[in-house]
Amino acid sequence: MRQVPPPSYEYDIQRLVAAYKRGISDILAELNRLDLTNMQRAHILAALKNISDILRGINEESAQWVNEVIPKTISDGIVNTIVALGVVETVEQAQKIVKFNRANKALTEAVIADTQSDLLAVTQNIDRKVRATVRQVAAESMRANYAKGINGRKAISRDILTGLREKLGNSVNTGIIDAAGRRWKPEVYVDMLVRTKTSFAHIESTTNEAVQRGAYYAQISSHSAKDACRGWEGRIVKLVADAPGDYPTLEYARSTNQVFHPRCRHVISPTRLPEGL
Repeated sequence: MRQVPPPSYEYDIQRLVAAYKRGISDILAELNRLDLTNMQRAHILAALKNISDILRGINEESAQWVNEVIPKTISDGIVNTIVALGVVETVEQAQKIVKFNRANKALTEAVIADTQSDLLAVTQNIDRKVRATVRQVAAESMRANYAKGINGRKAISRDILTGLREKLGNSVNTGIIDAAGRRWKPEVYVDMLVRTKTSFAHIESTTNEAVQRGAYYAQISSHSAKDACRGWEGRIVKLVADAPGDYPTLEYARSTNQVFHPRCRHVISPTRLPEGL
């Protein structure tokens, strides 16, 4: 059984994460420029417009990234299959004959749409939280200004200003809460998201190409994992449920949440007939 070295999309992922980091830094700078002692409506609207422009730029960059990287991961899955099944000898030869079958064309469209939707949800969430927090901070600033007049003070206290600044920062830095209730910084969430999407795209395109070529089994890769994945390393799985042999299916392996989890580095190498079958 031939195994192609697992692909690495580290450069691509870090490039996208860097775009989110830059955008978040620009948003925080915009929020820090707000005069919390005298929050004028015109200044608030100008800041929110600038923040919307920053988020629009992130969306455009992420859409371009998705359209570039997702097809590459699917192509890499096809190459993986062609070499693993011995159709050609080298990756370079396989890259010259890559062709997306109907299943992989549909997969490409679906993963692109799904990834873009998930990334858009990140910026939409930031936009909602920032706008809501700016409104809240403006109201609290106004109340503090009223209070200073009543008490004869000349300025809002440092503690109040610090608290307001902290609220504005948190609106950006704790922008994502997942289904399990965990809080994520946006750039950390994006890193996890695209690692998971690229892994899924690679495994699915490998499976589609393998099944079309009559290969109904695959071996899970090994890299001396330390988590629950280690129990699946090197194991054979079925790519279709009705293939002969007492092997778990790929879908069952996924359902255990022990392998192919978010950020999982494992891939599969197809084979037509496992040893001993």
